[in-house]
Amino acid sequence: MIRILLGLSLIPTLLFAQATDDNEVWIDQEGDTLTLYIDQIGFGNKIGADDFSNGSPGTMSIVGSSLTFDLDFLGNQNLLYGPLTADSSTYNSSFTGDSNALDWNIGYIGSSDDSTFDITVTGDSNTWDLDQGYVASAERLDLDLTLIGSSNIFDLDFESDDNTWSWDITGDSNNINVLMNDGSHEQTVVFVGDSADIDINQISGTCAAGAGTSCATPNGNIQLDIESDNATIQINQKDSSNDS
Repeated sequence: MIRILLGLSLIPTLLFAQATDDNEVWIDQEGDTLTLYIDQIGFGNKIGADDFSNGSPGTMSIVGSSLTFDLDFLGNQNLLYGPLTADSSTYNSSFTGDSNALDWNIGYIGSSDDSTFDITVTGDSNTWDLDQGYVASAERLDLDLTLIGSSNIFDLDFESDDNTWSWDITGDSNNINVLMNDGSHEQTVVFVGDSADIDINQISGTCAAGAGTSCATPNGNIQLDIESDNATIQINQKDSSNDS
């Protein structure tokens, strides 16, 4: 088990000083049954490398199976970047603050099946980019997301089978873009707030033309419970043979 605690204690004479924690954790992990606890408190903290989505996997590499991550962030402008390759693993993350950023790629260089995510985000103007199965196998995802805040941006791209999603979102002007590609997907969304922009795309399996109800393709199911004014919600469901 690894436990890391990072933070900043401000004495009264420094209350007007610029907050520049800038704590950094870089991880190079290879092996099984890791339990990792990280608490970061303050401003400008970072776990992982620079922006992974721009092609720089950098100094963070996590490879293994049966891993458990418990990550807690308290503060603003904190960053979590890096690739993960881990089967049968659990990720518990709590973000409290504004203008935080997460960029994770699950299954970047190898299989990452049977992942469970429990994510709670409280704050405004946070940015998330979460990819699973983009390069290698990443099946049977279970993602629970609780979001309380406004003007957040979530971009989720999952190329994997047998996923279960449960979202509970409260806040205004949130932007959520989701691609679920290949296999069965079950999604439940409870949304309370105004002026949201939600775009959900489900592409599940393949049916031959004219197969009708006899097709045994995996199913995509979405259940929505929405209380909102001036929200824009777009849902596209299709099998991969009609993906165009």
